Amino acid sequence: MAGDGPAIEARGLVKVYGETRALDGIDLTVRHGQVFGFLGPNGAGKTTSIRILATLARPDGGTARVLGLDVVSEKNAIRARVAVTGQFASLDDDLTGHENLIVFGRLRGLSRAASKRRADELLAAFDLTGAASRLVSAYSGGMRRRLDIGASLIVPPDLLFLDEPTTGMDPRSRTQVWELVRQIATAGTTVLLTTQYLEEADQLADRIVVIDHGRIVAEGTSAELKDQVGSRTLHVRLLDGQQRSEARAVLAGTLEGPVQLGADGLTLSALLATPADAADVGRLVGHAMTQLSAARVAVAEVALGQPTLQEAFLALTGHPASPAATDPEDASS
Repeated sequence: MAGDGPAIEARGLVKVYGETRALDGIDLTVRHGQVFGFLGPNGAGKTTSIRILATLARPDGGTARVLGLDVVSEKNAIRARVAVTGQFASLDDDLTGHENLIVFGRLRGLSRAASKRRADELLAAFDLTGAASRLVSAYSGGMRRRLDIGASLIVPPDLLFLDEPTTGMDPRSRTQVWELVRQIATAGTTVLLTTQYLEEADQLADRIVVIDHGRIVAEGTSAELKDQVGSRTLHVRLLDGQQRSEARAVLAGTLEGPVQLGADGLTLSALLATPADAADVGRLVGHAMTQLSAARVAVAEVALGQPTLQEAFLALTGHPASPAATDPEDASS
């Protein structure tokens, strides 16, 4: 049951592995009932944070309370009230979906009859009834993830840790998991979601923290994070994709900031620093177009829009969302 205080409260949290400070003094507050996004690149410290807050690792400094309980001295009480779903499904491939859920129910102390009833409820809720009698080894990746999340909810937790829940999924399966997360939050469970998929955080999180190199670098709603880095994004579509590298260099020099390449081979986008007024935006864009013309870069289309979370992330951290990992705990996250 939710208490008066926050669901999670960490102050000055530190974790060290050898000479690597995986967490370097983070502060974190998560209110009850939120879907709280914990955003960062591989190696940023996301999984290390989850492990500490879920009582699977001890902090080397600072304090953390989960559901009002200390993660070191009251870890057994915390474990009775939370659930953790990691990147990889913790299922038995040699059992059916229904049998897997029954096993999890029995492990959580439910009677066999209660485990069967709860398994049936979850299979129906997660659209898996038709696959209930099929071996999990024959499940698709999306089906496995839905079943894995279902196993975490055999006994509804007060707090669910979802660590990179859609890593490696196709778009359709990812969308299905997103809907499950929304259902879980609507039912009253607080969700701490770690992800490097920025669209995922944009879609699901009520509030987002950006972590990089073990430190919190930004916090706010998705809209607030976008507002921190600028109010406009310049989008340019070229006639010839062979000129994209040259166009990127021209725009980066003119706008004095990073320029992102679109997935289609023809587009580029760049954040504009928050201008004084619309006239300043027009002058800045006009200057950029003049420079592209002088470089003989053929432009098909120019548009202004709000920054995406991806663009905000790049501006806040200085690199894209998926660089090489450096954190020993979440090197594969």
